[in-house]
Amino acid sequence: MNPFSRRAAVGVGGAGSVRSAAGRPCGAEWGKRRTRWPGATYSRVVPGASGRVLVVDDNKVIRQLIRVNLELEGIEVVTAADGAECLEVVHQVRPDLVTLDVVMPRLDGLRTAARLRADPRTSHLPLLMVSACTQYEIENGLDAGVDAFLAKPFDPTELVRTVQRLVLGPLGRVRGSGDAEPAAGHAGG
Repeated sequence: MNPFSRRAAVGVGGAGSVRSAAGRPCGAEWGKRRTRWPGATYSRVVPGASGRVLVVDDNKVIRQLIRVNLELEGIEVVTAADGAECLEVVHQVRPDLVTLDVVMPRLDGLRTAARLRADPRTSHLPLLMVSACTQYEIENGLDAGVDAFLAKPFDPTELVRTVQRLVLGPLGRVRGSGDAEPAAGHAGG
């Protein structure tokens, strides 16, 4: 059985949605249960997890596909439906890496990347652009501070390998908010 079909057999449904402080659904998904926003689950440490990734994509199927593949490798995943939602939850989630689609409603991935880089609290985060990876997206992504690119449709093995490389960094350990060394750039597609 190839890795993709093994992963597909696991299923991708069942994630609950998070609500904002005002009680509105904000779409961030965490694990398999509902969580009130802001909830203590965002700051809890999951035993055995090898990092936390914030997956940002307006396509629910893509978010779930990325989530399932990373969770199978022991990586904790939180999702957001667009860049605006990413900026709402990133400080509570405190991920080790953010994946971004380019074309999203409200706030696209390129502007989200630029805002994450401009904020001193998130400027250190490795950013992985998961999109069509056109020349325009790559050039503008590099200008916005994106560290790596993965073209859709992506190979799940390549997704996991790229995320692990960016999360673990050159020293082979999970990057923390105190790490000053940025992830190595990669312009592939």
